[in-house]
Amino acid sequence: MAGGDADKLGIEVWRGGVNTWECDEMGHMNVRFYVVRALEGLVGLAAALGMPKAYAPEAVATLMLREQHIRFLREARPGALLHMRAGVAEIGESDLRLVQALYHSGTGEPAATFVSRLSHVTAADARPFPWPRQVRERAANLMVEVPDYAAPRGLDLGPVDSQASLERARALGIGPIASGAFAPQDCDAFGRMRAEQFIGRISDGIPQLAGEIRAIIAGGAPNPPERFGGAVLEYRLIHFDWPRAGGRFAIHSGLAGADARTQRIVNWMLDPDTGKPWATSMAIAATFDIDARKIVPASPEALARLAAFTTDGLSL
Repeated sequence: MAGGDADKLGIEVWRGGVNTWECDEMGHMNVRFYVVRALEGLVGLAAALGMPKAYAPEAVATLMLREQHIRFLREARPGALLHMRAGVAEIGESDLRLVQALYHSGTGEPAATFVSRLSHVTAADARPFPWPRQVRERAANLMVEVPDYAAPRGLDLGPVDSQASLERARALGIGPIASGAFAPQDCDAFGRMRAEQFIGRISDGIPQLAGEIRAIIAGGAPNPPERFGGAVLEYRLIHFDWPRAGGRFAIHSGLAGADARTQRIVNWMLDPDTGKPWATSMAIAATFDIDARKIVPASPEALARLAAFTTDGLSL
């Protein structure tokens, strides 16, 4: 795959690199900054669709993210040079499905992919309305196929009838791994939470849930790693509503299942005041040997111990 941007997907919408301060204890770029780049790339693609001011404070119409499927394919470590290409996979009356791929600029190998569903909405009150003719015409020239490397691998992307609520979280016994509130700088030009805040707050809190799980897996390996942590391979995120500056959240998370290589983790971002979900996600994660830069497999004994951490019936 070296020497080109995989299938030369769509058009280029972003270019840059990885800063040291964007990397976490695993030594690679944290998931929140992948989403930051996806959001910046989305601004570029909106401009190509004829909506150059879609994310400006004075916008009348914008694109609102509803759902995102992310695959993390190759690490992006400090100093890595990256660029993003994007295109339109599908367009409906007032919604569309976009494909974005983040590539390593030196080799053309994909670092991550994002397949997102968005709605064309009024900027002020997020009311969906039909695409204008000129956007449809431009979208026709930006159509792409979803490449194989962006297709779901460990997740089902079918319709979801979410069970997420504070009442259900308490019934299942899944406690919060993170909680807090959103400041103005966490919000976009319209005062709504920026999308990277969801995946970022999960990342901040996930050791509260996964720390012991990772220790069980690493400790049961034939050659236990000296340093270990976690890495996410795939994510599905669904947004139901958007908190505004001053809005509170609590992320309730649980282990939904595990196999020899991965763990399936469900995260509910809930409004503590109403008990309703702001957003939900499911992640395919793995225990990661920080020095060897590889996944630590779980032994049969470790999997048996993980059964105690699994919440039956937990889903998006």
